[in-house]
Amino acid sequence: MPYQTYQGSLDAAHLRIGVLVSRFNEFITEQLANGALQVLEKHGCQQENITFIKVPGAWELAIAAKAIAPRCDAIVALGAVIRGDTPHFDYVAGGATDGLNQVSLETGVPIAFGVLTTDNMQQAMDRAGGKSGNKGAEAAEVAIELANLLKTLKEAR
Repeated sequence: MPYQTYQGSLDAAHLRIGVLVSRFNEFITEQLANGALQVLEKHGCQQENITFIKVPGAWELAIAAKAIAPRCDAIVALGAVIRGDTPHFDYVAGGATDGLNQVSLETGVPIAFGVLTTDNMQQAMDRAGGKSGNKGAEAAEVAIELANLLKTLKEAR
């Protein structure tokens, strides 16, 4: 018996995308944002369909995501939480992760998680355009694909 197979495309021409960027560790997050914006442009997302918001830190990404979710097909959340000498890292990284997941599930708007959680600055630099690629660019591709997949699944009902 054949089964239906669905996969989202990388065509962003018709999508409304929110890009949320943490200002904390801005040296890293700006690189993530540049990567995400380049991918959105490459895949045809119109500038007027991109809502670009800067928030103070990764903790604040979830509340901003909830605020813009009603006008977005997908959201790209970008930040950098770098481990220090205290447990603060665990609370911020966990809170950002849990908060963004909760907003996505509550609103039905996919949120691509581009929040780096690294042990040190070098690991963050490697993932923000260095030897490990640009996780902001990867998150933007995930957002595009998942937004298109969800639209396809809604139409297939």
